[in-house]
Amino acid sequence: MAETWTWENPPEAVPAVALVAWGTTGNLVRQTQERLKALGYYKGNPDGIFGVKTYEAIRAFQQDNGLPVDGIAGGRTLSALGISIGSGTSGVGETISSDFEKDASLLASIIHGESRGEPYEGQVAVGAVVLNRVSSPDFPNTIEEVIFQPGAFDAVRDKQFYLVPNETALQAARDALNGWDPTNGALYYWNPATATSRWIWNVPITKQIGRHVFGVK
Repeated sequence: MAETWTWENPPEAVPAVALVAWGTTGNLVRQTQERLKALGYYKGNPDGIFGVKTYEAIRAFQQDNGLPVDGIAGGRTLSALGISIGSGTSGVGETISSDFEKDASLLASIIHGESRGEPYEGQVAVGAVVLNRVSSPDFPNTIEEVIFQPGAFDAVRDKQFYLVPNETALQAARDALNGWDPTNGALYYWNPATATSRWIWNVPITKQIGRHVFGVK
């Protein structure tokens, strides 16, 4: 029998994200940007908002300094930058970590249920579609609502969503949350060999990754 989980009995926690991650703002982000700029990694004026430039600068710094390259300034990366994480920022970090972990767990579960066995890029792409829907005015506004929108995902209907996600799915979820979108904005995906919904073929296909095709209507 496959192992399942609920929020009352969750799987092993996703490793906590550090204090400077995608979408965060504040003084610690600005300090990170300033330090990265002084070292020649960050281009532009530090603004305290974590975006693409901050993400790319962190990745480049991590690559050059033998750190895990994930685009997140965790304790090791901040330490390598010479930034101390004092108690004054811990509350912010805990809130961000909690939100990120829940989102990553939900996203990893839908990725695992919908696309395990697909190429890694294809698994990230499934997560990106969920996030693109969150950003679209045509879909619900949260990851949880998008995933559980009636009829949206076969993995929810056939309960594969409740299988414990593997480490690949967890990492794919983190990469999607940190801004990697291999689909370039797709809102739909399907397997042409198994798709039974006629309407889905009205969606223009923009990309294929593994057995899935992706598109925007």
